[in-house]
Amino acid sequence: MTTPTTGREAGRDDGRPPSFAAVDLGATSGRVIVGSVVGEPGAERIDLVEVARFPNEPVRHGDRLVWDLPALWDGVVHGLAEAAARFGPLAGIGVDSWAVDYALVDDSGAVLSPPVHYRDPRTEGMADRADALVPPERRYAVTGLQRQPFTTAHQLLAEDGDLLEAAHRLLLVPDLLGARLTGQVRAEITNASTTGLLDARRRTWSAELVDGLGLPRRLLPDLIEPGERLGRVRAEHGVLAGTPVWTVGSHDTASAVVAVPLGAGASVGDGVAAYVSCGTWSLVGLELGEPVLTEASREANLTNEAGVDGTVRYLANVMGLWVLSETLRTWAARGTEVALADALAAAREVPLRRTLIDIDDASLLPPGDMPARLTQLARAAGQPVPESVGEVVRCILDSLALAYRRSVRTAARLAGVEVTVVHIVGGGVHNSDLCHLTADATGLPVVAGPAEGAALGNVLVQARAAGVLAGDWTRCDASSRRPAS
Repeated sequence: MTTPTTGREAGRDDGRPPSFAAVDLGATSGRVIVGSVVGEPGAERIDLVEVARFPNEPVRHGDRLVWDLPALWDGVVHGLAEAAARFGPLAGIGVDSWAVDYALVDDSGAVLSPPVHYRDPRTEGMADRADALVPPERRYAVTGLQRQPFTTAHQLLAEDGDLLEAAHRLLLVPDLLGARLTGQVRAEITNASTTGLLDARRRTWSAELVDGLGLPRRLLPDLIEPGERLGRVRAEHGVLAGTPVWTVGSHDTASAVVAVPLGAGASVGDGVAAYVSCGTWSLVGLELGEPVLTEASREANLTNEAGVDGTVRYLANVMGLWVLSETLRTWAARGTEVALADALAAAREVPLRRTLIDIDDASLLPPGDMPARLTQLARAAGQPVPESVGEVVRCILDSLALAYRRSVRTAARLAGVEVTVVHIVGGGVHNSDLCHLTADATGLPVVAGPAEGAALGNVLVQARAAGVLAGDWTRCDASSRRPAS
């Protein structure tokens, strides 16, 4: 355990509390949030202040849907400069983001092609191709990873051969930004665990799978755990130069899980807590000490992803609030602007569970006419077709809540635990209707918050790594945001 230090030793000499910048990148927006550690030792709290928010929208690059990396980088560096201007010298910077997407770089670190968006259709058929190369039972026994079309390994099978040949390293998005800040090339393990190339038990790259899929080993950087100093910001970044950059749970869900009182099998009453990290995607599951790599788990399509402090996030990926946001976007494109508050109010007037669909159906993954797809799914399931705004939104929310129930119950059964409470963290906590529906569906108490869970977890890992916090804060009190004694 790291020994606590004073604020001065953590990089401050002006009497102000140590402050850490969390770069938290979601699939629709990015944020730079500063967390300051205040209070006496043993009774600290984290004060969070958002200093920058910027859009993160895909663009077209030829026939591909890609991330706008220049705009994303611009938002990050300007946000960090604002953080330094407002809070003085920072005690650290940590980066978290969504998973699976990557850039290929040459030996100078130059990006060879923009990172392709996981919703791009290039991965169609790649999961089947991977199965033909390495049997799915074997891949799950090694990685414990849920079958998804957009897993990094599947994206690599769809990659341009000349680009793969020219590439020196593969960098997932947070690793790419960390390398740009520090010049240090590493693969942080929580995000690496989403690639389909990591051994879930050993927490190392699996040479068996890399070779079996015909991928070049040289692409994979050395691994690094959360809570290590990646390096210091290079001189070229001006006011930020010299600031420590700490590895955190660079998969935003890994950071979000740190921010809620779970722990590896932490007891809550007579059972354990489950979580729903609710945003564009909903990640629903448990925090465990060991992966669940059984055939029953594979058939249930649950995933084992690496967490902070050697833990495992045992979960299901649920399509999430993407379906709702894309529905609102579709209506707006047709000339009908519907505010979220009005859509939710209309849904409250519709009978509960009027129309239920499989919210995880593959047809809901890409951008497009979401209301029309919901209509098709309802008809195929013999359900009443949702037509009005209220009926469509009610269908989405009810279907999400039941997916959460199914995921929580399945994970608990396969892990051999009893769940007694569900924590919802992330932007979805603002949707009180969904929180109440989740409580009703699961029959369990639901604790909502914090909304900026990924940023809070990001800051907590940095603060401990810097020696500002110590102790068992994996059971952090989310209401007071204080490390538990």
